[in-house]
Amino acid sequence: MEFVEATGYGWHTRVVGDAGGDAIVEWLHSRGVGRGGLVGLAVRTGVGIGLAVPGGETIHDDRTTLGETIHDVERDLGPRWVWWGRETADVLAAAGVPVGRCWDVTTVHRLLAGVWRTDAAHVWAWLHDLPAGGLPRTGQLDLLTSVPAGASGGDPADPVQPDGYLRPEWADGGWGDSPERLARWAGLALAAAEVQDRRAAARPDAVRTRSTAHAESAAEFLCAELERDGLPLDIATADRLIADAIGPRPTSPADDDRRRAERDDAVLAHAPPGGRPDLRSPADVKALLRRVGFDLPDTRAWRLKQHAGDHPLIAALLTWRKAERIATTYGYRWLDEHVRRDERGWGRLHGEWSSCDGAAGRMTASAGLHNLPAELRPAVAAEPGYAFVHADLGQIEPRVLAAVSGDPALIAATADADLYQPVARRLGVTREQAKLGVLGAMYGGTTGNSGLALVRLRQEYPQAMATLEAAAEQGRRSEPVFTIGSRMVRMWGNEQHDEGDADARLDRARQVAAARGRYARNALIQGAAAEFFKAWAVTFRARGFGAGLDARIVLCLHDEVLIHVAEADAPASATLLTDSLAEAAHRWSPEPAVRFVADVTVVSRWSDAKG
Repeated sequence: MEFVEATGYGWHTRVVGDAGGDAIVEWLHSRGVGRGGLVGLAVRTGVGIGLAVPGGETIHDDRTTLGETIHDVERDLGPRWVWWGRETADVLAAAGVPVGRCWDVTTVHRLLAGVWRTDAAHVWAWLHDLPAGGLPRTGQLDLLTSVPAGASGGDPADPVQPDGYLRPEWADGGWGDSPERLARWAGLALAAAEVQDRRAAARPDAVRTRSTAHAESAAEFLCAELERDGLPLDIATADRLIADAIGPRPTSPADDDRRRAERDDAVLAHAPPGGRPDLRSPADVKALLRRVGFDLPDTRAWRLKQHAGDHPLIAALLTWRKAERIATTYGYRWLDEHVRRDERGWGRLHGEWSSCDGAAGRMTASAGLHNLPAELRPAVAAEPGYAFVHADLGQIEPRVLAAVSGDPALIAATADADLYQPVARRLGVTREQAKLGVLGAMYGGTTGNSGLALVRLRQEYPQAMATLEAAAEQGRRSEPVFTIGSRMVRMWGNEQHDEGDADARLDRARQVAAARGRYARNALIQGAAAEFFKAWAVTFRARGFGAGLDARIVLCLHDEVLIHVAEADAPASATLLTDSLAEAAHRWSPEPAVRFVADVTVVSRWSDAKG
């Protein structure tokens, strides 16, 4: 290996060339990197890889055998890889590299700064207290000097400008133009992570914040794997279910229009004569319902279901809505666009995944993965020789409330598999009233059935209710709230309206403040629940790889997980999932006495799972 000194930040770069993974392992080991030690990483397919270690030394390799190199380091050293963001995770996932530990700078930034849409330039500026308004942009020209905005001299080969900002051509992708640049970019990622770690250490619970950063980063890597693997789908069953709902695949646009009209006719056959209302217009549907004697405030499904037996038009309208949803969102076009078929006629449903929804931190997915109608769940089937291990967390949000509030009475209630039963006994109400009361307290419901138990809840569970109310008050004041894992959840301000008198403006401001309060109290719990769920999922992923199980997570749905596993490994995977829940609770929960439960089953189709 050749040793050369590079300019900028005083980094030293070692060029590997043909020496490959063994030389990299040797070099990292000589720099003191062991299990869990930080190693900066930047990769670009067809260019090579760059690595960095604390202290300012980097190494790069122009080989394209990325998977082999990273596998060698994973096997022999097991470091915590540090990279800028999802692009690196996607490359590693595509190469089949099962990374064990990572620190995703962008994901950790979302956690610490309370933002979602971000990039390396914004992250770097925030970490170094540089105004976002001063960020340089590629191609912008200063009208007086006709030089690129933000360009303030220095070496163009240095990724950091003399003014402290990232050089825009680097941040916009120029970091991957050569192995040498990859090495420097890896060094910058490591530098950014070190600043993030110091900021995490300044949070009230530094250990928990750092642990959340680790879990969130691993969850983002899991999202890259979810995108790569897809959700197994029985194409023949999917075709049949769609045909049952909307008819065979249309042969032409005219045929599609004819079938749409036939679905409408099935509803309008129950309507009195006079005009042809548009069933896709809420106003037309409300008017139609008035014509058959139902003056309803809206046409939401739950409201219509209350009257489904009162008139055949309402029952037909509910059936029509299910078919319309499949026809417009989950029909044949959806299958063609998002499902990749194999030679056996099986398929995988692929969508884009993110570990954070931009608010309280829940995992999200596109292509209908998080909104698949129950009617289509039978099509989600394990491939031949495989099974699903399915698990659904039980009453996760009230159990999380018990953990984050430390309320002794609510903690005691979590010992029961059905938490609402002991709560109902303590409040002297029915189980349903207890459930509505607890959920209403977390979602901000203070009237109707939700409010019936609220007074008693405040008396019997004062610590839990005070925790929720404190979050609501912060929200009403437009102050951010922080989850137990230190995720910042930002609030919004009052909209300025000039119209109306002072009383009207004051009333609007109160309404906005109340909405913030409801949002804040729920975000406190929902965000913590999302963090716990992700800690559980990544714990199973890590333990599953360590045990050599042929098992991959293929769906994460809020508090529900679906694992595709070889039939022979299904019993062990089910046991491991339960054990991982206990481990995640031990690591995550600030109250060890809180009991978390999950219903774990082995099934062949998603529709066979309970719940």
